[in-house]
Amino acid sequence: MTDRPHVPWQSVEHYLGAGQSTSYRLSAPSSHPEVSYVVGDDGREIALHVELERLHQPPRSPLSSIRIDQIWERGVRMARIRTTQATLLRDFHDLLNAIADRIVGQKRTLDQAFGETVRAWSALLDRPRGLSTEKRIGLMGELAALASIARTHDWATAVESWKGPNGEEHDFGLAGFDVEVKTTSAERRRHSVHGLGQLTPTEDRPLWLVSLQVTRGGTNGRTLTSCVESVRRHVGEHAPASLDRLDEQLSVTGWDAELRDDERWRLRTKPLALLVDDRLPRLDFGFIPVRFRNHIADITYTLDVSDIEASACPPAVLTGLRFPQA
Repeated sequence: MTDRPHVPWQSVEHYLGAGQSTSYRLSAPSSHPEVSYVVGDDGREIALHVELERLHQPPRSPLSSIRIDQIWERGVRMARIRTTQATLLRDFHDLLNAIADRIVGQKRTLDQAFGETVRAWSALLDRPRGLSTEKRIGLMGELAALASIARTHDWATAVESWKGPNGEEHDFGLAGFDVEVKTTSAERRRHSVHGLGQLTPTEDRPLWLVSLQVTRGGTNGRTLTSCVESVRRHVGEHAPASLDRLDEQLSVTGWDAELRDDERWRLRTKPLALLVDDRLPRLDFGFIPVRFRNHIADITYTLDVSDIEASACPPAVLTGLRFPQA
């Protein structure tokens, strides 16, 4: 192993996408302390395992999102550093590499390496680091819907119908109906609903909710960058007059081509299309007495549609959704 240990994200992502466990030894054979990067729990978490000296206890983590405990591995007492936030795996991967580099490459103790890394990263917290994982997969879901609309209609219509970035209550407005797209990486179809109007049909226009479930895709997955580039290329070829509008909408969502994006995703399950009617659980203004409505500024709640059957005869644009391809 080199003096500057590093596990590439592409390798880790492969095992996460395949749901497989693996381990990378970062310290030289027979050297101490032993340091290993581990993809565990059947490919659902990552961790750094560091050998502990006799009587040495693992350091305490000042961050609620990072947990450090003690384990025994092959008869060796180890500190295990992992995160409690599954959506932060990509960023946590970089932090683990930084800790390992300080231990193996710079000969720091575990306490020193962990403390120095956390302090260095804390100093950068005020700097922009791009969209959160939740927002990235949310944007990918909307781009999947946009591409589906383009296949059914055309790219100019698809771009024009995309209303979400403009502050409208619903993501897409098409002839005769509206569409709200929700994307999650969770095991269940649990989606955050922002405001009482997000799942309230506008006047007599039907509103459809599309639920997408994604999982880490490994080498076969798509990144947000690849989805954006695909959509921009198609719009540039087939509806060049709409390209400026598309770029404005992407900018409003927070998309920045200069910021890192190498997390790959694929659809976990078939998209679920639900007509928003009396059979769909939701909150709207009808649940709030009139005398209280001016006193409630905002409501955000979580809607679980895991066990709800798809509505019959959804519009053609809502069938066969997939991430934009090259």
